[in-house]
Amino acid sequence: MTNQAQIKLLKVFIVIGLFLIVTGHFIISKEWLAHMGPLGFIIGAACIAIGLICSLPTKIYLTILLMKREEPH
Repeated sequence: MTNQAQIKLLKVFIVIGLFLIVTGHFIISKEWLAHMGPLGFIIGAACIAIGLICSLPTKIYLTILLMKREEPH
């Protein structure tokens, strides 16, 4: 896999992770969650957890890739 394709894939994972974090926050913060009971909190927390797993490590790895790409040879 080329560096460009790898960077593009990492950016997609970051966007998916951020979307899941926002979705989980939206699920937890709404009033209709009281009707769902504990299942609503579990779904919201799962969305936030998966979003963090997708977005945080990829940001670190993307930063390392971009730093290696810009260092002089």
